[in-house]
Amino acid sequence: MQKTIFITGASRGFGKLWTEAFLKRGDKVAATSRNADAFKDLAEQYGDQFLPLSLDITDRKAVFETVEKAKDHFGNLDVVINNAGYGVFGAVEEVGEKVTKDVFEANVFGTLWVTQAALPIFRAQGSGHVIQLSSVLGIWSLPTLGIYNATKFAVEGFSEALASEVKDFGIHVTMIEPNGYTTDFGGASAVYGASIPAYDQLKSTLGEMEGLLPEDYGKPEATVPAILKLIDSENPPLRLFLGKLGLPKTERVYAEKIQTWTDWKEVSEAAHG
Repeated sequence: MQKTIFITGASRGFGKLWTEAFLKRGDKVAATSRNADAFKDLAEQYGDQFLPLSLDITDRKAVFETVEKAKDHFGNLDVVINNAGYGVFGAVEEVGEKVTKDVFEANVFGTLWVTQAALPIFRAQGSGHVIQLSSVLGIWSLPTLGIYNATKFAVEGFSEALASEVKDFGIHVTMIEPNGYTTDFGGASAVYGASIPAYDQLKSTLGEMEGLLPEDYGKPEATVPAILKLIDSENPPLRLFLGKLGLPKTERVYAEKIQTWTDWKEVSEAAHG
């Protein structure tokens, strides 16, 4: 069944790969990037099936106008995918104020503004699917990625609440949790904190950690069938892991957390009063 899809951050990485897959199978796609010229080839190839849009997702007013423009152009929206965002690398102490605020503006507030803009349209239709590109790093943390972790934990928090708020309107919410993939996540779009020598030893061993080993990285093109199955599902999951690492590591991490909470149960209950 043909879908009408609005996707942010569609000029590179997962966004570009998924946009091309949607168009190839006949979906209608409104795709955003800071510079819509990045979509010139797709616009020429797919004509009216494709709507390229320039958008800075941190501009709330522009976000609402752009989502409405996409809806008016196609007549409806079935799926909104919040894919735009970027990584910040550095120990928590190394990441400065501006870098921290900027990544929260994009990864958290940008995702929130697009979500808020889509909801009135979905409520009026009585249907819709909000898909947030979260991360396994919204489920558990890795050192030197703490600020990025924090943005994804924030997206997880409001999206889980959102799912309960809108389910009676016929709206679904899904958080996608990829493990590492061979995209440009650590490349041109990434930002790095100011190095503090005290963390050099830790950083030198990161490549030996689970989640950061070469064999832990998945192939981006392998995600396409999963995304197509997700948007076609009548009962999509709240969370969907992409890759082989996420679920088994999450099971181990949460088993450790539950054990710690259990060990401190008496202290916790005594604090109730």
